[in-house]
Amino acid sequence: MLNGGLSVKKSFSLLIGLVLLIGTGVSGARAQGSANDSGGNVKLSVNATDSTITSASPRAPQSIVASLANLPEADALIYLNTQRILNEVLPKFMPAKDLEEMRKGFEEAKKSAGIDPSKIDYMVLAIRFKKPTGDLNFQAPELMVVSGGDFSADSLLVLARLASGGKLRDESYGGKTLGLMTIDPIVKEAEKNPMLKAFTEVGVVALNANTIASGTPGYLRAAIDAGAGKGRISTEALNSLIRDPDVLMSFAGSPWHSFAKSFGMLGTETTERTPKCESKIGDAYVALTMEGDNFSVRGISNADNPDTAKILANLYSGLLKYATGSVPDEATKSLLKGIAISAEGDEVMLRADFSQQTIMDMMKKGSSSLKAATDVMTTTTPKAPAKKRRTRRRR
Repeated sequence: MLNGGLSVKKSFSLLIGLVLLIGTGVSGARAQGSANDSGGNVKLSVNATDSTITSASPRAPQSIVASLANLPEADALIYLNTQRILNEVLPKFMPAKDLEEMRKGFEEAKKSAGIDPSKIDYMVLAIRFKKPTGDLNFQAPELMVVSGGDFSADSLLVLARLASGGKLRDESYGGKTLGLMTIDPIVKEAEKNPMLKAFTEVGVVALNANTIASGTPGYLRAAIDAGAGKGRISTEALNSLIRDPDVLMSFAGSPWHSFAKSFGMLGTETTERTPKCESKIGDAYVALTMEGDNFSVRGISNADNPDTAKILANLYSGLLKYATGSVPDEATKSLLKGIAISAEGDEVMLRADFSQQTIMDMMKKGSSSLKAATDVMTTTTPKAPAKKRRTRRRR
């Protein structure tokens, strides 16, 4: 059982590491649909013919929208099509050895816990911002990760319990059983920094037979309520998030509304306030596509009116020019020079094109720099001074 638990932890860590890597390093998709939707949308589409990790086919967009329809309200959403990431992106960018190790990790998880991580169809990170407290203190947003696919949610709960080392405790709510865990190191830090109180406890719950959610306990309870028909997410938000059948990763959200909500412009937890200005300024759509050996970036940001669009475009262009002149690395400078920003109507447009080889070269250069820095830190570690042996003089 101990070896099985270690294997489960290793394989699950691989998957989570993959999600974090893609989420922080890649953004975009095939640009299509209206740029004036209420939520921003960042999508990535990659075409690949390399060998796959699994032959499972992704679900149709409308099927995914239907499966996410019971989620609670959210101010921002990030969607990951894990099937396409595993089958098309990783074979292009991950070394063959690492790819094989991940396959083996998945197999170990399947044998030890009866769950195959490669059968996860999608993962969605939902973020819900909170109004300030009655005594006017900022509150950290609530987070929740929802995963769905051809798997047993109960088996994934078993996997979570193994990975927690028995630290999960049960709580009944709305006919469901939540597994809750207190994170002791954060509890200690929260004594010094009250902002961290929101992250001292995490939970996990099976929303249905093949959907599992983890995150802030309060948000998980809201997800259970939403399943019962209370406070569900809008169809408009989901359609904005899953608008492209070829999407690999997408983002939808309204930053201005989130800011207004968090900083009291819509009132506090105890006092409502009618908003004085409703604007879609800042709502954005960014797409990264790949055709042959070239990447193309296309971006659109709502600026509310033509005058503001020109002001913002001039500001962004000036900042870009300054950044280009300040960067010493020629490869990075070349990339920045290829970015064009302009105003069209009440929108700010961004365009850029660069080769796949350029990206690969930058990734290799980054890895080499990291290795060199690590080597320097290792070789310059100060050694403890040798103790001198005391000797007595003979008289």
